[in-house]
Amino acid sequence: MNKKAHDASILNDAGARAAADWRSRDLAVLWHPCTQMREHPDTLPLLPVARGEGAWLVGHDGSRTLDAVSSWWTNLFGHAEPRIAEAIARQARTLEQVILAGCSHPPAVELAERLLAIAPRQVGREPLAKVFYADNGSAGVEVALKMAFHWFHNRGDEPRRTRFVSLRNSYHGETIGALSVGDIPLYRRVYAPLLLEPLFAPTPDAYAAREGQSAAACAEDAADALARLLDEHPGEVCAMILEPRVQCAGGMRMHDPVYLRRVRELCDVHGVLLIADEIAVGFGRTGTMFACEQAPADACVGGNGGVQPDLLCLSKGLTGGFLPLCAVLATQAIYDGFLDDSRERAFLHSHSYSGNPLACAAALASLDIFDSDDVLARNRDAAAKMARLAAPFASHPLVADVRQAGMILAIELHPEPGATEDGNAVEIANRRGPRMYRAALERGVLLRPLGDVLYWMPPYCIDDGQLALLAEATDAAIEAAAVDVA
Repeated sequence: MNKKAHDASILNDAGARAAADWRSRDLAVLWHPCTQMREHPDTLPLLPVARGEGAWLVGHDGSRTLDAVSSWWTNLFGHAEPRIAEAIARQARTLEQVILAGCSHPPAVELAERLLAIAPRQVGREPLAKVFYADNGSAGVEVALKMAFHWFHNRGDEPRRTRFVSLRNSYHGETIGALSVGDIPLYRRVYAPLLLEPLFAPTPDAYAAREGQSAAACAEDAADALARLLDEHPGEVCAMILEPRVQCAGGMRMHDPVYLRRVRELCDVHGVLLIADEIAVGFGRTGTMFACEQAPADACVGGNGGVQPDLLCLSKGLTGGFLPLCAVLATQAIYDGFLDDSRERAFLHSHSYSGNPLACAAALASLDIFDSDDVLARNRDAAAKMARLAAPFASHPLVADVRQAGMILAIELHPEPGATEDGNAVEIANRRGPRMYRAALERGVLLRPLGDVLYWMPPYCIDDGQLALLAEATDAAIEAAAVDVA
């Protein structure tokens, strides 16, 4: 063995020991989110990450793993993006944090101005005019729900408007209010005694279309069902909340944008506020800056296009994936409904780190990248390549559906024989999800299947070689799912 190979071997051995040490230390002290900890360390091996570099997660031994899920859908432009990192560093040398109750600072003001300027807008509708900051997506949903309820409460003329409408198969977060308007049993069932009782409307999910029915017709049927639901509960609903275009945690189920137009119309007819949860689908994920913009043209005369919600929740990609931050955008009318001499009529909701200057600086840098790099055009090109690479999977006997909305692509498998809704009839070690996860990880790709759904939601910086690797690892994951482990 020559010296170069010898030195590399020593480094690899040291890296492997470091990774093993970090795994051991982690499992001794950490409780990981959205994880059955019994699955560690064997069924779902931990991936110790030393640093990030573009679309890669780099291990202590120098191994590189493609972050195909954008670190829980947050990362837009790649890990350690230097322009965002430098913006945070500059801000840290000036002001790292200040209470936003009674104080102000330039990053919070400038970010609010820029978000309002690019928000969806419809001619003839009062634009979104005010920004309320929170710490994360779930907290932002809580803010929007409370604002909607409290606004009607302050009006005092419709005291029965205390209920919310959300979609079947929806997910909006895991704090109590956000969990209440979600409909995924795995998350909701245990906490049911603590939760609000919303009205669940049928999903417009195109996967549920009848044979021969178009996605648009399926969405129209769901909108008709929503109309009936609102008719059955006159004067009871204060707001409807939905994820435009894609129900992300609900299995990346997608619907035709005609549904957005119909929902906006129905909310107006019934005096219901519309909350758009663009926490995961905003900032270019579905092909436009905001998914709301994709409603049919006759619903979007002028402005920035698309339907305009009364409350818009933004998080995840808001800071490019660097720091936690949520912004809830509201109309002037909603804001005005809280102005009074009484503090009880004020919106007394608070987070210690509301409008954190570092997070706002990161978000401003992220918006700068959208302005300078023509991100949406690059995404359209990448999405087309993703579609070509995924097309062959549609003919695999195990695959039920391949669907896409911009930079979100989902490959759904036929249900696993013997598995219940939550996979409880299959031993943990034999479930498809962990098998698919391990198969992709062994090929250098981080995928996190949602039940029977493999999905791609990579950082926007992903290149052709990385996309090819993603397709190869996905093929291996599907083959691993096909293995008979009975």
